[in-house]
Order: sequence, then structure tokens, then C-alpha cells
Amino acid sequence: MAGATSSSLIWSPWQATLHHYNNRFHHVKGYPFPCHAYHPICNSFNFKRRFSSSIFNDDHVIMDSSSSNKQMSGCGCSWIQDNSMVHASASSYGTSSKKCSALPTKTVDVSSVSDLFEFICSGPLVDKIGITPENVCQSIDKWLLYGSQLCRLFQLNELKLTIPQKARLYHYYIPVFVWCEDQIALHTSKFKDGDDVPPLVIGFSAPQGCGKTTLVFALDYLFKTTKRKSATISIDDFYLTAQGQAKLREENPGNALLEYRGNAGSHDLPFSVETIEALAQLTKDGMKMKVPRYDKSAYSGRGDRADATTWPEVEGPLKVILFEGWMLGFKPLPTEVVKSVDQQLETVNKNLEAYYDAWDKYINAWVIIKIKDPSYVYRWRLQAEIAMRQAGKAGMSDDEVNDFVSRYLPAYKAYLPTLYSEGPSGSDPDRVLAIDIDEERNPILAT
Repeated sequence: MAGATSSSLIWSPWQATLHHYNNRFHHVKGYPFPCHAYHPICNSFNFKRRFSSSIFNDDHVIMDSSSSNKQMSGCGCSWIQDNSMVHASASSYGTSSKKCSALPTKTVDVSSVSDLFEFICSGPLVDKIGITPENVCQSIDKWLLYGSQLCRLFQLNELKLTIPQKARLYHYYIPVFVWCEDQIALHTSKFKDGDDVPPLVIGFSAPQGCGKTTLVFALDYLFKTTKRKSATISIDDFYLTAQGQAKLREENPGNALLEYRGNAGSHDLPFSVETIEALAQLTKDGMKMKVPRYDKSAYSGRGDRADATTWPEVEGPLKVILFEGWMLGFKPLPTEVVKSVDQQLETVNKNLEAYYDAWDKYINAWVIIKIKDPSYVYRWRLQAEIAMRQAGKAGMSDDEVNDFVSRYLPAYKAYLPTLYSEGPSGSDPDRVLAIDIDEERNPILAT
């Protein structure tokens, strides 16, 4: 990874300070580190400099309101609810183009760069994505830049992050982004100069409530701030219309797993194929298309496809498509296996046979977020609904949460073990990033 930072990107206070020194390397606690650490005027990491937010140009922050319209509430953002926040967290996934200008004006102690370097190297994903301390050192300016951008996005004070906030950014979101960058470079290298390079499709498979939507939200923002065009889609965007759902219920009377949207069989697969293949054609400047979205609030919560006039528009040339969903990568199992989990899964399992050709075969690289116990989903969903109720919004009761999650739990119990042990069908093991997370949605070392 190159250590140079594009002048088109926003700079953090740390980044601005690092820019004053050259890129020769010395060693700090056994690791190479930029020579500013030993520059005479730094006084052994005690150099301090004031930076005013006036040095930042908000035009460098690219927040494309058309990129997505997913709500962020209830998708695992509790880690940002802290007194170190500059303002309240961003309330929507791309629905507002408001630019965050609340940057710190306090004295910056550059010694924190050394501490952050060691913190980054201690993360549980560093070895997994093949990053060495030397790599981190050589690209430390990028890490600081990405951290600054995410602090703007989530409206955090980058100089006063709590441990949970710092871990979420530097142990999770940024390492995954670095991995995605490497996957894009590998993908691009397979084409000749002058070829139309289709966007890389990265699949994110993760249980509901574990924060995958927020992760994709953060990655999409980083791609846009580094001026690489991306698109986000979810398996939710391909649910059947309200009319299609009603037909599905009629055809499967008494099957609670198909009474509402969610399980295999409740998606419009031809529509998803049409959408993914159209996105893959956005390889040139000026090419545009609208990306479908789903309205979960329609028909008293039963949902319906959102009106096409509300769909966000994306423009080529796309570099990457971020495709997320709770059941991406699930593959059908022997009938006796699924029936031993839940008799109603038999029909769902049969429906699942068509999903590889509709979804998984288009995915070039995978991020699999793994949980130890599927029952975590109950707790995560309950937390989200409680937060909604406390905010004065309509939220499900505890009993309704139990009923809702119970319709997904059989599929988790049946399909997650195979997904975790074998990976998605047709996937390249070298292009699958498996991330174990704990009950607090933070990455942990695999056990």
C-alpha cells in the first residue's frame, strides 16, 4: 500500500502534522515509524501544534445523497452513543447531504500517533488481512485519513475517541476497507489496459442486527471520499412486492416461515439478476441507473417495493458493488437435515436451490461476519426496538420481537454451520474474509 495521500482528500489534524515531515523510517519499540517521531523539534513526541477547522475544505467531503436511502437507526450504532461525540449521530443512511463541519480545534498532541500505531497493530483483523506493522507504518497517513473521515461521518471528536469507538474504527471498519481496496486491485489486475473493467462485487453475509448495514454504510462513504464510485444493494431491495408476498402466503398456508418477508422464497430473483447485471454494465463515465429500494413500512409493516421515483441513482464507472444480506451464501442442505431443525424449513430449503444463480455467482469476494450463538439476534433486535421506542418512534414489543426473530432462527441454525465451515458455494477461500464478532458486535480472535 502506498504511503502517499492524494491531495484531493480531506486531512485530519494528525495528517496535516505528519505532512510537515518526510517519509524516512526509524524504529519505535521494534517497529519502523515515520521519522517525524525523532525530528528535533518534536522533542521526542512532545511536539504540539494547533490546527483550526478553517484549514479544512468541506468540498472535499463527498456525501452523495443518492447513493442509498437506508435508515441507520437500529443497525448496530450504539458504539457511537458517547459523550465524546461532537453532535448527535447521523440519522440516516444517505438521506441527507449535510456536511459535518464540527472538527476539533483543541491542541493536538502528535504523540498519540505512536499510540494509535500500536493500537492498530494490536487489532484482531491485522494478521487475517495480511497487514504487517511495516505495512501499517508505510500507510499510517491513510489510516489517519480514513479515521478522520469516519469521525466526520459519525460526528465523533477524532482526538477524544473512547476505546469502543477507536476499536470500531481502527480494528474493524478501516481494516475491512483496506482489505476491500486490495480486492479491487486484484480484480482490476486481471484486465488489460483499455478493457472495460466491471465493478467488483463484494458480498457481506451477516446475521440481522450485527451491524452489517452500518459497516457497509461506512465503507461506501470511504469509497466516495476517496473518489471511487460504489453502489450498495441489499437482499431486502429484492423482496417480492406486496402482491407477490400475498401470493406466497396463499401458496404456503400455515408455514410461519413464509408468512412474512425474509426467508428463501420471498425474493424476486429475476429482478435481482436484472439489477446486478445492469450495475455491472456501468463501466463508463455518464452511465447511470436507479437502484431499487424496499419500503418496510408499507402496508402496516408488511412492506412493499418503494416507488421507483424514490430510488437512488448511481453513476459509472463503478469500482465496487457492496451487496449485503442476512442469508447471502446460504446453500440448500439434505431434506432430512433441515426437517430435523424445523419441518417448515423443507419448502424454504427447496426455494434456496435457485439462489446461487441469482445472487452468489455474481459475488467475487466475501465478508462473512460470524457469531457464536444465533440467539444474539434476539438481543440485538430487542435493543434496536427499545431504542426506537425511547426515541418516540413506533417499535415492536418484546413479544413481537420474539415472534419476528423466531421466523429467521431456524434458517440460522440450519445454514450457518455449513456457511462457516465451507464458505459460500463457488467462493475462492483466498477471497473470503471471515470476521468473528462478540455479543457487542466487535471483532474478536477466532476461537
